[in-house]
Amino acid sequence: MEDAAALRLAEMNGLVGTWRQADKPGSPLRIRFSLTAGGTAVVEEWLRGSQPHSLTIYHRDGQGLIATHYCPQGNQPRLAWVPSSAVNVLRFNFRDATDLDATHESYLVALAFDLSHEGKIVRTETYRRAGEDEVSSMHLVRDQH
Repeated sequence: MEDAAALRLAEMNGLVGTWRQADKPGSPLRIRFSLTAGGTAVVEEWLRGSQPHSLTIYHRDGQGLIATHYCPQGNQPRLAWVPSSAVNVLRFNFRDATDLDATHESYLVALAFDLSHEGKIVRTETYRRAGEDEVSSMHLVRDQH
């Protein structure tokens, strides 16, 4: 029997492909998921047109999952998967960060994926700046181009 982290990472493998914002079809933003390292890690790459914007890599950490976000600001928050009985929902919370000046930079402190609707993702992220949190959600659909 596979453990919960392996099953959750397998769920993320199902995201492989390119996604766009459902409510902004003209936006140049695309989010591309791919596998790397022999299928042991999922890469989430944000592209604005052909320009790379940010990168998050999801991988196993023992019985858990880690998401390392490589932010255009130059910081690298690491978020740990929060095990839950919620079906088709993955949540990650801030664990630590490298190269972060929390007094001057915003940084990712929470990330969630709602995968409950086939062919759609609701991606919610929380950024913190100066102790204040800002939450935003994006509704994504597979890009047909």
